[in-house]
Amino acid sequence: MGPSARSRLSAMLLVAPLFAFLAIFFIWPLVTMMAVAVTDGTVRVVLPQTATAIASWDGQAVPSKAVQDALVADLRTPSEQLAFGDAVRRLNSEVSGFRTLLGRTVTAVRQAPAGQQVDLVALDPRWGENNFWLALQRSMPRYTDRNLLAAIDLKRDTAGAVVADVSANRTIMLRTFTISLMVTLLCAAIGLPYAMIAAASTGWVRNLLLLAVLLPLWTSLLVRTAAWVILLQNEGLINGFLTTIGIVDKPIQLIFNRTGVVIAMTHVLLPFMVLPIYSVLLGVPRNLMPAASSLGATQWRAFRHVLLPLTLPGLMSGSLLVFMVALGYYITPALIGGAEDQMISSVIAFFATGTANWGMAGALGLILLTVTIALYLVYGRLSRSPQMVGA
Repeated sequence: MGPSARSRLSAMLLVAPLFAFLAIFFIWPLVTMMAVAVTDGTVRVVLPQTATAIASWDGQAVPSKAVQDALVADLRTPSEQLAFGDAVRRLNSEVSGFRTLLGRTVTAVRQAPAGQQVDLVALDPRWGENNFWLALQRSMPRYTDRNLLAAIDLKRDTAGAVVADVSANRTIMLRTFTISLMVTLLCAAIGLPYAMIAAASTGWVRNLLLLAVLLPLWTSLLVRTAAWVILLQNEGLINGFLTTIGIVDKPIQLIFNRTGVVIAMTHVLLPFMVLPIYSVLLGVPRNLMPAASSLGATQWRAFRHVLLPLTLPGLMSGSLLVFMVALGYYITPALIGGAEDQMISSVIAFFATGTANWGMAGALGLILLTVTIALYLVYGRLSRSPQMVGA
């Protein structure tokens, strides 16, 4: 092995741990989430013979006796209780009443002597209705867009056309984007002047300002959110101060509403806005503003035409960071917000832990991932634009 080959091998060995880390903790979870969002093999696993037999059914009349016998054979075969329960829930979400229908049918089929023919329609007249068989057929494909459509309040009707569905996912998604945008704008309004003051300061003043920004990052998010619960409540320090100095006559509602969520999230995410802007301002020559003033520009005109364009890359980076992190916030809205202030992360947690519906949780997470990637691509395009850097 030559020296160049050994050098390449050494370099590959050095970066191998990094690639392994990215593959295990980043790529694999993303691939798993995307796969779960479009996979729907719950019913197919429990009813494999039915899946094969019903695939060729035209959906016009009651399926043939071969399809019904396949269903009876599958129901006679013992299956894992958890998997069978998941299949029943999946079918019941398609057609209400499937839970009781399958429960009655399974009991009758398994009590019948082995080899005896079972007439499903005679057992329960509902087996003579096409909608139950159509639900079975729609639930059999291994891959489906059902979860992705449901995530944006859509579904497929019995004919396979995409129609509107009654759900709150779209409303909650819009609320998530609205709250994230409000927090981003508020962080920009506070973070830009703060970063300018920190960059213009020197010595202990600059260190103190930076410490005030970095200190929240060293504290647990749960602790910071709990602190805001104490500060914002009706008997908290903020209402007490406002009442004492006479600004308000009685405590104002600052918690369990949109106001408290925005205030707490802005405090938590402000460092992600200040630090990118501050790092950009450190590279801006200090004599640009005095030079603009000496040429007759007012302070506002010099700021708008000289300093702000040079600061724009940091402002865009900070805004992107704040907005993307805010999209996935869960603890702060859950503790400080009311029922109308919960964000999409709460819905994802409900589907993942409350109902074990990993498909819907993955679909909603996939939508957030798509939005985040789109924002990153837009930012990458803007960062290469001459107008963004003030050229």
